[in-house]
Amino acid sequence: MFKLTSLNLNGIRSAATKGMPEWVAQTQPDCICVQELKAQAADVAGRFEEIAGLKGHFHFAEKKGYSGVAIYTRHEPSDVITGYGSTEFDAEGRYVELRFDRPGRKQAPKLSIISCYFPSGSSGEERQAAKFRFLAEFYPYLASLKETRDFVLCGDINIAHQEIDLKNFKGNKKNSGFLPEERAWMTELLRDAEVAEEAEEALEELTEGTGQPTVKATRGGGMVDVYRKLQPTATDAAYTWWSNRGQAYAKNVGWRLDYHLATPAVAALAQSETIYKTQRFSDHAPITVDYALTL
Repeated sequence: MFKLTSLNLNGIRSAATKGMPEWVAQTQPDCICVQELKAQAADVAGRFEEIAGLKGHFHFAEKKGYSGVAIYTRHEPSDVITGYGSTEFDAEGRYVELRFDRPGRKQAPKLSIISCYFPSGSSGEERQAAKFRFLAEFYPYLASLKETRDFVLCGDINIAHQEIDLKNFKGNKKNSGFLPEERAWMTELLRDAEVAEEAEEALEELTEGTGQPTVKATRGGGMVDVYRKLQPTATDAAYTWWSNRGQAYAKNVGWRLDYHLATPAVAALAQSETIYKTQRFSDHAPITVDYALTL
């Protein structure tokens, strides 16, 4: 069994003071994908290169105290890729991919584990426009990757896909993270290729006249939302992020922003999922999925 965890740390140094390394040692995942390190190489050196015996592989942002992703693993990867080739977003430290290729492996002989941190548009129009640019260029990248290998993308996607993915869906339809264009992008990513033409037309209608780049794709992405495969109707139990305002966590006024997005062959191996809420390491909760897979 392959245990894979994803967690937005909201700062690795902050999460460490709240017991995150001890929790990793206790739960013993094979890999943990983390986002929003808010640290640079100098901050990690001598302190966070490993966590609970898992070796870290990092993609740092150029800007100090901002973004950054990593994957900690107990298995040695066959290759490490930092960044996905974006002239704009690779500088923000949003993508690290570990490849675990093994030609003799029956299931997914070419396999990647990806930690990715999607931009947030909540701070204003400028960052929302950047988020749309990210979505527009990241979709074809994932589609191309899917043509050559199986993978699981873990990360803070910063999109609640469906109404059951957040508490106050009625009041958030005009807010970043639940905008029609963002939700349509997710729908397209999860849609089978044969019905993509219909989805693309709907997507064009949604973005027409918004002044934003049209978020579109040439075909359905064919990816699988692993949590929803295992828990298709969960509502309150599905949330992974809570605002620090008011009593959002105490009242469970949350959003599901953290995902495992997998190619169908890997998604079919998903056995069980856990969203851990007993301790709080950040404003996000870690989501773990067990896959019937041996690296």
